[in-house]
Amino acid sequence: MKKNLAILTLILGLSSFANQAFAGGVGYINYIKVQENFSFAQAAVKEIDAKQLELQQYMVDKEKQYKALDTPLKKQNFEDATAREFNAKQEALLKLKTQKGEQVYNKIQAAAKQVLVEQKLDVILDTSTVFVGGVDITDLVIQKLKSGTY
Repeated sequence: MKKNLAILTLILGLSSFANQAFAGGVGYINYIKVQENFSFAQAAVKEIDAKQLELQQYMVDKEKQYKALDTPLKKQNFEDATAREFNAKQEALLKLKTQKGEQVYNKIQAAAKQVLVEQKLDVILDTSTVFVGGVDITDLVIQKLKSGTY
């Protein structure tokens, strides 16, 4: 049993050494910092915020119109129509958020892939998953994004 344990320990030690010998390294980025410094992401946030404000203003306007109605039937018909319109607008906003989020992510990922190759890294993680070690490439990714190629 002790002999098997010693052999297993030796094998694990050698495989660990081999992995370290061939590893190019681990990079990590602070994704939130990258987003905050990426003009495309900032513009996407502004566009989404503007659409959310439009939706809020839509509801304020509809509430004023509702108060001006005088019969329960008119109010009910108005509520039904408004609910349908609101749901359509809300779905469009959700679609826009998803679309913009994917575009931002894809652009950041493309820049990170280029940095991965240039820095000869094996993997890039988010900073929240790294406890110790690795190379912070956040600023390199931001520079790539600011270069305008993404």
